[in-house]
Amino acid sequence: MPINLIIIMDNKIDYSGLEIAIVGISCRMPGAKNHNEFWDNIKEGKECVKFFTDAELEDVGIDKKVINNPNYVKANTLMEDKECFDSSFFGYSPIEAKVMSPQMRIMHECAWNALEDAAINPDDKKQLIGLYAGVSGSFEWEATTLLSEENKILGNFYSGLLNNGQLVSQRLSNQLDLRGPSISITSACSTSLVAVHLASRALITGECNVALAGGATILMQKNGGYLYQDDMIFSPDGHCRTFDENAKGTIFGDGVGIVVLKRLKDAIKDNDNIYAIIKGSAINNDGKNKVAFSAPSVQGQALVIKKAMKVARILPETISYVEAHGTGTSIGDPIEVEALKKAFNSNKLNYCGIGSVKSNIGHVEMAAGIASLIKVALSIKNKEIPPTI
Repeated sequence: MPINLIIIMDNKIDYSGLEIAIVGISCRMPGAKNHNEFWDNIKEGKECVKFFTDAELEDVGIDKKVINNPNYVKANTLMEDKECFDSSFFGYSPIEAKVMSPQMRIMHECAWNALEDAAINPDDKKQLIGLYAGVSGSFEWEATTLLSEENKILGNFYSGLLNNGQLVSQRLSNQLDLRGPSISITSACSTSLVAVHLASRALITGECNVALAGGATILMQKNGGYLYQDDMIFSPDGHCRTFDENAKGTIFGDGVGIVVLKRLKDAIKDNDNIYAIIKGSAINNDGKNKVAFSAPSVQGQALVIKKAMKVARILPETISYVEAHGTGTSIGDPIEVEALKKAFNSNKLNYCGIGSVKSNIGHVEMAAGIASLIKVALSIKNKEIPPTI
């Protein structure tokens, strides 16, 4: 997976002229219908994992043999009301909405809510609005809808257009009438941060004067757990213990998040509500130099952290908090800490906190990066470093 790092700060900084302001936020996360509820859960140290009873699992059709398997973990971090969608508001018929995947539906809602939060009207053609986003693959959903009566009415081609995650940005830009660049991105769990990185570059180079960036992962299941396997990424007990000596894995769930970005000078001129400022960002890839395909390397992470600090023109001693990927695995967490130590290379002690929102909501895959970015933006806005569970 690509490695990337984004540095965000409050407004007490020296300006280079390349800063990007976060002026709008919208998200749907486990246990949270909006970014305010999301922040409340984080600052209170709330774990948003749901543990299911055997009866709840049987009600959704999970086999008793699976439920009784000692390696079956009866937990997940799932989103409420993910089947709901105001189709007419976005110009879709009920049949179209029924075929469209939940993550595509909720991306529509979050994009609109983010623009509302930023007080930006997409009908104002003076605003050249770009969109950079990515969603998880939805093979199960596509296979299910392929056999549906609605698919027979709409046809395979059009149904495919409604579900194709590779067209998520183009789909949203079309429905919201956005005229800036529209780029769909796929880079595993770094997707939404890569989206922010590319959106920031587009703003700096003048390709647009407003940009939306984010990502989504919505699991098919409404209730249900997962099978634990030794030495894999899944947690054996449904808890994600980031940076804990007892950390043994993560838990996967639903998440959608989008931020609205502007050049800082434009946000100040427009008197926007600024949550936080992106001072700089960087992106790279490990190539073959990593522990495994799905695990990073110390060297690759250290290099991209150094590059981001160089772009941001800041010293490591001035950073007070790092929001890490923090999957809570025995391989990934130590690599992250070692890379940070290597990149910071400072003799100063006890000045920089480290944590991860995964201890609250688990791993929301394509939305993992944007969930972390939103957490830190809200931390800056509220002047509080929240706990990692």
